[in-house]
Amino acid sequence: MIYSADAWHSDKWDALDYGQGMDFTRPFFEQLRRLQERVPRLALHALHNENSPYVNLSGYNKNCYLIFAAEYDEDCLYGAQVIRSRNCVDTLNCYESEGCYEVVDCEKSYRLLFSRDCSGCSDSAFLFDCKGCSDCLLSSNLRNKKFCVFNKELPKKEYEKRKKEFIERLQAGEVEVLRKEFEEFAQKQPHRDRFIINSENADGNYLQNSRNLRHCFDLSYAEDCAYVYTGFKVKDLMDVCHTTEAELGYEGMSLGYGAYGAVFTHGSWSSRNTLYCDIVQSCSDCFGCVCLQHKKYCILNKQYSKEEYEELVPRIIAHMQKTPLRPPEADSAEYEWGAFFPITISPFAYNETLAQECYPLSKKEAQKRGWDWCEEEDVPQVEKTIPAAQLPPSIKDIPNDILRWAITCESTCRPFKIIKQELDFYRTMGLPVPRLHPDERHRRRMAQRNPRKLWSRKCGKCGKGIETTYRPARPEIVYCEECYLKAVY
Repeated sequence: MIYSADAWHSDKWDALDYGQGMDFTRPFFEQLRRLQERVPRLALHALHNENSPYVNLSGYNKNCYLIFAAEYDEDCLYGAQVIRSRNCVDTLNCYESEGCYEVVDCEKSYRLLFSRDCSGCSDSAFLFDCKGCSDCLLSSNLRNKKFCVFNKELPKKEYEKRKKEFIERLQAGEVEVLRKEFEEFAQKQPHRDRFIINSENADGNYLQNSRNLRHCFDLSYAEDCAYVYTGFKVKDLMDVCHTTEAELGYEGMSLGYGAYGAVFTHGSWSSRNTLYCDIVQSCSDCFGCVCLQHKKYCILNKQYSKEEYEELVPRIIAHMQKTPLRPPEADSAEYEWGAFFPITISPFAYNETLAQECYPLSKKEAQKRGWDWCEEEDVPQVEKTIPAAQLPPSIKDIPNDILRWAITCESTCRPFKIIKQELDFYRTMGLPVPRLHPDERHRRRMAQRNPRKLWSRKCGKCGKGIETTYRPARPEIVYCEECYLKAVY
């Protein structure tokens, strides 16, 4: 049973009505699965959003559309991991930025287009690993530069002429041609082995303002963490992914907004001391609970006194320590206690989850492991469609009538729509209407990021051994941190 956000957060129902006692003759996970199937689930994981009905795993957003894992944003469309940004469209890992389009791993930037791994840049397009730059085009590894094209600094008048030519090409529909020119140029420039900024004793990639991290990826303001992926302001976590403002957690995902002491838990928000819980908000001292709000001392959604809770939890743990996983979910975990939720009780198929984005498998590979696979839905039937190739290249020639049509994606043939807020953005920025379905655009942004894996190879400058996310067979020139800093400063 699925409830809308308004219904789920209302006081018209109580998850305790679905509570059940612990049966010590049956596996714990079997009982948890039964509870999951009975308790109404939240349609979208969203908190305190305004005029943003189509966002998920997000909170405190205003006038946003199809953004995910996003917080404190306004007027942002089509993005993932968008934090404290305004008026940004088609972004991935975009932080504290405004007016950006098609950027990946960028922060503190303004009117930055088609760029990745940039910080503090403005009024620029097609940049890679640039910082503090403005009015630059098709460049890489620049620091605090202005009026540059292909890394060459130009007089302002000459730059304005080149910029005008660039805009004319952009409006003529040459986005992919420009992208190819940029990628060919950027690939010949030195690449840093890993993006670790202002961090101490940190191992992994895309780490900022952090310390004491072991094999972590995409973390900012983190401390004393191991094997944590995608987080902001976290401390003392291990084996956790997608987390914001959480502390002291182990084997979990989607922990945030003050979560503390979440162990083997999915979806702990503003909650403390939760064990084997699945979506709990503003709760404390709960074990094996599902979709619970503002509760304390509960087990399998059944209310207990403090004394009863503290007596029963050790008994359940002892029971789990003796109960084998059926079937075994991992070579290192033979019993229920100490294992995360078995994938058999996941409400989603493998290819419906973020795991497929970061660790893609074929249908055959997933099913061989015993994991569910969801067949793609049929292409929606739409009466009024226009092939993307037939769209006028210039935004000036796009009529308002496009809002009543569906565009057929050039790559996937799936229809997609343009909303008014989006069309206004393209017109303001002078950008052409996209030719690809939003899902395909996201997939291509994901492909621009290196995998969450480290390889050993040699620095392309000094030859010393380095750890990097660029596998040895890749053609990029990869420098160690020391050589890279000498090259760009």
